[in-house]
Amino acid sequence: MRAAILEGEIAPGTRINIDAVARSLGVSQTPVREVLQRLEGDNLVVYSPGRGYSTTPLLGLAELRSLFEFRLLVEPWAARSAAVDRLANPAAALGKELAGFRETMAATGDLRQDLVAHDTRFHDTILAASGNPVVRHAFAQTHCHLHTFRLYPADVDGAITVAEHSAVRDAIEACLPEQAEAAMAEHIRNSFDRFAQAFEGHAELSPLEDGGPPRKRIIR
Repeated sequence: MRAAILEGEIAPGTRINIDAVARSLGVSQTPVREVLQRLEGDNLVVYSPGRGYSTTPLLGLAELRSLFEFRLLVEPWAARSAAVDRLANPAAALGKELAGFRETMAATGDLRQDLVAHDTRFHDTILAASGNPVVRHAFAQTHCHLHTFRLYPADVDGAITVAEHSAVRDAIEACLPEQAEAAMAEHIRNSFDRFAQAFEGHAELSPLEDGGPPRKRIIR
């Protein structure tokens, strides 16, 4: 069901008939209800009294921009914090994640689900290395990877994402905090531009930032 929602097979705003879903899958209603509760936690479905469950609407352009502005505040700082010459440096874990996803790219045709999962794990690994559980939890509550990938298959084969992730990982491994911060900020800006292609007239938008240097040490 998650895949069907992310790939648009179940359209935004669609009411979900639990009995029909159970019959189509050949299961009882109990596991369907359990799945819907999990999807509600991901904000992919919403429950309304008297109406039941329905899929959430897609992000609007203003919501997308707000989400990426939040990411631009948090994630460059997290990358900078992770680029330290200590055992907490997550470069090894990030390298393993990238290697695993490259293998998936070579073996799989439709990468959307795998790309969402890779993107989520990669960014969460960096946030975890920052050592700030409050920031990590706040970021997780946005469910940004799930909702942006519902908009537009912005990087169909994953190559652009891997290249940008690799630049972030290399700077973290080299313990170059300013480069790690800049690489992450560039990745966030580029991602916004890619996902904004879902909206007509996106090219006339002002850039996510004014092109100046990334903000430094936002969170102390």
